[in-house]
Order: sequence, then structure tokens, then C-alpha cells
Amino acid sequence: MNWRPYTHLSMSVDPGERPRIGVSFYGSITAASARVLESGRPYLVLESGEADVTVSATGAAGPVTAEDLDIARQIFNAAARYLADCERLHADHTEHAQVTGPAA
Repeated sequence: MNWRPYTHLSMSVDPGERPRIGVSFYGSITAASARVLESGRPYLVLESGEADVTVSATGAAGPVTAEDLDIARQIFNAAARYLADCERLHADHTEHAQVTGPAA
């Protein structure tokens, strides 16, 4: 099966509820970066050919809050887990390919 990268966007609007938008990158991220604006506001960006997702601290360049730190730590821990899983699965795939050869 030929797996190609893609970005999936969904939106749900239910009566009496706030609209909800979901963006899923399936191997289509072309860049990830983090910077601090001149105003002092930190932000994280995930980019693909179809969409960008930006995460930033609360407020318009106000002080970084304890809640901002908590979310940043959650993002860091999730990214570390994602990296570890990708490395493990890549190593398993590479090892399997070396053992079974190109026909596998």
C-alpha cells in the first residue's frame, strides 16, 4: 500500500456549543519552529503545504502565566514521546528490512 502524507481538517458546529476545528497532520508537516515575537510573546508553529497551526502564550504579549508553562510542558513531553515512538518504530522497521531483505 502506498501511504502519502496529507492534512485533514474538520469542523463541527452544534447548536448552543462553540464551533470546534480539528487539524490533523499525517506525515505532511514540512516545518516546526518556535520563536519569540519582538513583543516578548513565545509561539510554536507546525507547518504543512495545506495548513499551519500556531500555539502561543495567553494574552496579547502579556506575561507568561503558570497555565502557559503547564501547556508548554505538556507539549514538550508529548513531543518527546512522539520522537521516542518514531525512533523506536523506525529502528524496528530498519532492523526488520535488514533481516528479511528488500522483498519483505
